[in-house]
Amino acid sequence: MTNPSTETVSVPQVDLTGEVCPMTFVRAKLHLAKMAPGGVIEFVLKPGEQMRNVPQSLKSEGHRIEKVTREDDRCCLIVRKGA
Repeated sequence: MTNPSTETVSVPQVDLTGEVCPMTFVRAKLHLAKMAPGGVIEFVLKPGEQMRNVPQSLKSEGHRIEKVTREDDRCCLIVRKGA
């Protein structure tokens, strides 16, 4: 029997590094629209404009930023969909 506290949960990942603002936010919004409230998704973004604009726009839409990590020339943003 597995212990739920030690299981890893697979979170869908969407790479938005090839997009240009404001399409980065539009694409993120489209992915979130397909999810149930409370669902979690990871967006991969470029540092700079994408990381300045997308998290702020997602929060203003009622979503919650769970975690932000930076790896070299990309940032990973874990988002929980709001109601």
